[in-house]
Order: sequence, then structure tokens, then C-alpha cells
Amino acid sequence: MSRESDLQRVLDTGIVSIIRAKSGEQLVNVAKALYEGGIDVIEVTFTVPGVLDIIAAVKKELGNKILLGAGTVLDTETARAAILAGAEFIVTPTVNPDVIKLCNRYSKVIMPGGFTPTEVLTAWDAGADIVKVFPAEIGGPALLKAIAGPLPQVRLLPTGGVTLETLPSFIKAGACAVGLGSALVEAKAVESGDMARIRSLAEQYVALLKKSRQELAAK
Repeated sequence: MSRESDLQRVLDTGIVSIIRAKSGEQLVNVAKALYEGGIDVIEVTFTVPGVLDIIAAVKKELGNKILLGAGTVLDTETARAAILAGAEFIVTPTVNPDVIKLCNRYSKVIMPGGFTPTEVLTAWDAGADIVKVFPAEIGGPALLKAIAGPLPQVRLLPTGGVTLETLPSFIKAGACAVGLGSALVEAKAVESGDMARIRSLAEQYVALLKKSRQELAAK
């Protein structure tokens, strides 16, 4: 798959599901549950122990059924290791031009995190495909709308604070997609092995996103 098609897949799916956990033992099953619920863009964070092995295991199990990425990437060494393990996109919590440059070199989708207009534009100018507005719970949809106003060319992905209640407002404010962590992959469900709960939540978010986009397009 090409970088362009991977980016389009993120935009079409509209949800980047973020997996964090204390252990990687069940994360392959979590990825399966998300996929079965209709979400095929999945990010495994580097805060998970043994994350490189998990990325490789998920990649082997699900292959091209999902678009698999790595998150909480802080430097180029980590980014390259993730790509070699099978990650097709990289997400960072901050703006690191060197990581953006490396992802451009390897033709991988890169979504750096920014919060202020300056950070967002700096990331975009450095070659970001999408800028993750983080933490989006601070400021909420109003912040996203304020940033999107003077920077309509930048694809914005709010992460943090996106829930079933707030998702429609984020889409209306200009989000090209949303990042969903604990609101989707609940820690309790992961620890208890309740994959049905994760699958159900995925289905709810997918349906809500579709409805929100349709309502926006109808205006």
C-alpha cells in the first residue's frame, strides 16, 4: 500500500483507535475486536511493554485487514524501529521535525501532536499528513474550530476528550478524523477480556461518525 492510500484510509475510516494497556497479552484480541466493530485504523502506543513484538504479532494476525501504526513515538530511533516492525503510520505527542522527516523518507503517514496554532502550523510545514490536536479535552471543539479557521488546509485529528457525547461537535468543528483511546478501548474491558464490549463500542462510534458526517454534508 502507498502512503497516499494509507492516508486516505485514515480519512475514510475517520477513527484512529489507540490501544494502551499495562500488558500486551490481550492486545491482539483487542485489535481483532476493533476490526470486527468496523475500525480498521489501529495505533499501539510505545507505553505498552513489548510493543514491537505486539506490532509484529498484530501485523501477522490481521495483515492488511487493518492499518497498523505506532503511537507515543518520541524520537527517530523509536520511529524507525516501529516501521521495521510493521507500523504503517507514526503518531507523536509533540512536534519533532526529525521524526516527521524520517517518516517522509520511508513514505509512512505521520501524525505529530500539536496544541497551539504555532505548533500545528510548524508540524504541517515540516511535512505532517495530519496534525493530532492534543490534548483536545482542553479547549474541546471550540479550540479545534478556532485553529481550523485560519488554517483550513491543515488536517486536524483531535485526540483526548472525544466521546460519544462530544464526537459530533468535533466533526462539526472541522476534524478530519478523531483519535479514540480509553473512551473506546476501556481498561476494564481489556483487563477482563470483554472483547464484546470493545466491539460494541467500536460499532457505536462508527455509526455516530457516519451520522455526524452525513449531517455536516447536508448543511
